[in-house]
Amino acid sequence: MTASPPLVEPFDLVIFGGTGDLAVRKLLPALFHRFLDGQIPASSRIIGIAREALDDDGYRALLRQALVGICDAAKLDVFLQQVGYRSLDARKDDGWADFAALIKSQPEHVRVFYLSTSPDLFVDICGRLGEHGLNQGKSRVVLEKPIGRDLDSANRINDAVGRVFNESQTFRIDHYLGKETVQNLLVLRFGNALFEPLWNAGHIDHVQITVAETVGVGHRAGYYDHAGALRDMVQNHMLQLLCMVAMEPPSSLEPDAVRDEKLKVLNSLKVIDDSNVNQLTVRGQYRAGVAEGASVPGYPDELGDTKSNTETFVALKAEIGNWRWAGVPFYLRTGKRLPSRVSEIVVAFKPVPHSIFSADSGTLAQNRLVLRLQPDEGVKLWLTIKHPGPGGLRLRNVPLDMSFAEAFGVQQPDAYERLLLDVVRGNPTLFMRRDEVEAAWRWAGPVLAGWANSSESPRPYAAGTWGPSAAVALIERDGRTWHDESE
Repeated sequence: MTASPPLVEPFDLVIFGGTGDLAVRKLLPALFHRFLDGQIPASSRIIGIAREALDDDGYRALLRQALVGICDAAKLDVFLQQVGYRSLDARKDDGWADFAALIKSQPEHVRVFYLSTSPDLFVDICGRLGEHGLNQGKSRVVLEKPIGRDLDSANRINDAVGRVFNESQTFRIDHYLGKETVQNLLVLRFGNALFEPLWNAGHIDHVQITVAETVGVGHRAGYYDHAGALRDMVQNHMLQLLCMVAMEPPSSLEPDAVRDEKLKVLNSLKVIDDSNVNQLTVRGQYRAGVAEGASVPGYPDELGDTKSNTETFVALKAEIGNWRWAGVPFYLRTGKRLPSRVSEIVVAFKPVPHSIFSADSGTLAQNRLVLRLQPDEGVKLWLTIKHPGPGGLRLRNVPLDMSFAEAFGVQQPDAYERLLLDVVRGNPTLFMRRDEVEAAWRWAGPVLAGWANSSESPRPYAAGTWGPSAAVALIERDGRTWHDESE
């Protein structure tokens, strides 16, 4: 029998950008699910902050539309009574004194300030919170990515936030680290004698990390054109996944023990810059095509700018310069308007050194450990076995397949459900430390500079395909192929 999830301390969770897409589509549903599981104390308060002129009832009506259908209306009504709203502008004084009085009316509560806004507002919001003394006691601030556009801007933001909230109060969120499969990677590696002895360059041929989206940029076109795929996905999500695969065994699961090992990986990444950026990276930009069974416009059409040089697809070959991973390539790819929505890590082991089987028995395939993060979280271990039956020995490549939903009979919680309550608990294990952010930008900066100095523009690819043909060539010239996620 599964134990009931524990209650957390009573808290006030304030969402700046409370009417935005992330808040309405992810954060509030995550909190509602935790409410349904009995983890949110009755005295806790959830407060949305935005500039729209709404009151509590207006905000609840907005959320009701997003949450309807999750459970019966009576439970939703009870949850919404814990939700309120305040109209505030980070750059104006109006309303801040009243808001501070509201928060201070429950001094024993844990205070979580979630900045689901443009990073341009992080400094203003934290400044206001500091001016009104809301950074005292059990107060925490959550910073959504991206934190800056480069190392200098990230440092400016972190310096300004750090003047109000100390490092132990600052939670830099990457929701990929809250996914079950990412955490199960730790258990698979360090909780089973089978894998860790083989988890090195002597036995692993290469690693692939894919984060593919079928959607285009849509209403995010303005933001996206100033970011691009490398800033939006690679510098944060994908490097964090790479760290979880590649890090050395931490001494314990204490937050800094885990984050120390991730930092070592980031600092060991080999430089990609002007000298090798065209050989080790591929940029793409989608054009009109067919995605999810419908004709869709290209990125220049959505943006209204045919001259944009922003990449919507990146494939790259990274290497880690240490003893464990010397010579093992890490192939990363991510993009918009790809054929399917999938996030996965593929660890491909080296082939057997000598085959004792005849050629007509079939091909010996590499063993692969495939960790699926979305849409259906699970783990597959691909093995070669004999096809059953008479008629000679025939080889088959088949998976040991575990779907979390099927194995445990429950729907896996959304990553934000875990991460939000980890903030309330004050547990920073699955959040990025400042030096991790800096190390990631130190690696990503030369890549961006190399592209800026290159005469090559992003390569066009049709929506609904797996990116430019050069992305296939990037891995195939090493004698390898991208994993087929449909297997």
